[in-house]
Amino acid sequence: MSDSTSRATARTHHALADAHRRLAERDASILRVQVAVSEIAAPTGEEARRGAWIAQRFEQLGLTGVRTDAAGNVIGRRLGVATAGRALPAVAVCAHLDTVFPRDTALRVRRDGDRLVGPGIGDNGRGLAAMLALAEEIDGGRLRTLAPIDFVATTGEEGRGDLRGAKTYFAESPHVGAAVALDGAGDDRVVHRGLGSRRFRITFRGTGGHSWAAYGVANPIHAVGATVAKLAALPVPSEPRTTLSVGRIGGGISVNAIAEDAWLEVDLRSTAPRLIDRLDREIRAVVRASEVEENVRRVPGTPPLRTEVVVIGERPCGDIPSDHPLVCSALAATRLIGREPELATASTDANVPISLGVPAIAIGAGGQGGDAHTPGEWFDNTGGSLGIARALTIVVTAAGLA
Repeated sequence: MSDSTSRATARTHHALADAHRRLAERDASILRVQVAVSEIAAPTGEEARRGAWIAQRFEQLGLTGVRTDAAGNVIGRRLGVATAGRALPAVAVCAHLDTVFPRDTALRVRRDGDRLVGPGIGDNGRGLAAMLALAEEIDGGRLRTLAPIDFVATTGEEGRGDLRGAKTYFAESPHVGAAVALDGAGDDRVVHRGLGSRRFRITFRGTGGHSWAAYGVANPIHAVGATVAKLAALPVPSEPRTTLSVGRIGGGISVNAIAEDAWLEVDLRSTAPRLIDRLDREIRAVVRASEVEENVRRVPGTPPLRTEVVVIGERPCGDIPSDHPLVCSALAATRLIGREPELATASTDANVPISLGVPAIAIGAGGQGGDAHTPGEWFDNTGGSLGIARALTIVVTAAGLA
């Protein structure tokens, strides 16, 4: 299967030579689009302005049925030539709208030698610009595909967004046969394993009081401390790699007061759903043990400690085999632009379709970048058009060249 897929990808790649040339000729224009979209604020949960800008571009490119769904995703379709005769499942090309930066972040992109520097210039200004470039090139005229292609600008990919946009799109789009997420810069990684996560906010509540006069009542901060120590001691497997960390703690109003409540937030990650479920149970057992211990220590007759465990984020996980045709095609397309591919694990919009059994990968959209999620994020466009050419080959191979 790998050899036949590689040969088919090579045939498609060579057939797209004129399209690759046009992408190279539009390189400067694509870069201007990347800068323009990066300078539109889009914190997670506040993507509407950037989404409206993308929707306008979709309309200008003649995509069909351009719409914004309930999650704020902006969706446009390029019809396939087989749509009228035999229905083929769509190929979804996704790029996330949101960034990690607060609304008041200065987003002006500046040039520093060969680099463009600015928050979000790579993640995901590059992915959005590349998606628009593909939508322009696959125009339904000179370049057509057999299957329809949905171009989807998704919301809520970063942080507490919890892949909200991807979850909504794939839940409402049952006839998707494959998905390619364009995420950031780069032209060698092929993400085929979705790194899942489950995040918890654990709260202990008591009565509080003066540190002297009320001493002996259940102390939520003591319970938090005991919980952190127990969680740090939990064994986690190295294969498949699994991590468990306490990211934040808080509580109390003064050094000389016993807190009424205290909390901690826990991040659990793995590529194996069974391990996430197992450690979920172990985390809850640790919390119960800390609650019991603190209640045993309190002065008899005083109110007991109460506990709440809330899941504040869940990213599904899974993988598609490295010999799956979509992965093999991506590996072949990477070699065809002279790069050595690297199979990788990451948390991206591709997690969602993978968890639903839809073949999906995430790839960079060309060029090189660094310092993501910092104000000094940078993008170097050297060879950038090759990465978009790679993406075009992957998408068109998946959708079928007409």
